Amino acid sequence: QVQLVESGGGLAQPGGSLRLSCAASGFTFSSYAMSWARQAPGKGLEWVSGINSDGTDTDYADSVKGRFTISRDNAKNTLYLQMNSLKPEDTALYYCAKDLGTDTATTGQGTQVTVSS
Repeated sequence: QVQLVESGGGLAQPGGSLRLSCAASGFTFSSYAMSWARQAPGKGLEWVSGINSDGTDTDYADSVKGRFTISRDNAKNTLYLQMNSLKPEDTALYYCAKDLGTDTATTGQGTQVTVSS
């Protein structure tokens, strides 16, 4: 079955950086577009970034554009999110997702990112 395992979250200071990883298994990773989404306390799930199956096309929410970079390594079945210039408002539980926004959407358990001084 589809399994997505996020890692790399933690505590960062404003202006700092973190790199999230998502290990995928149970499906042909290289055939699927993937996404990162986040959920802040008391708020709904917010799409953050997406990447196509071969990594040649990416897209970002306006709130993270220019600060976050999504990438993937299809040989390692791994999705990444490099987060720079972090802000307190980036504090959230971050999920990687397959088929986000569809009836077959799958996410991992999430990794917590906290940005605070």
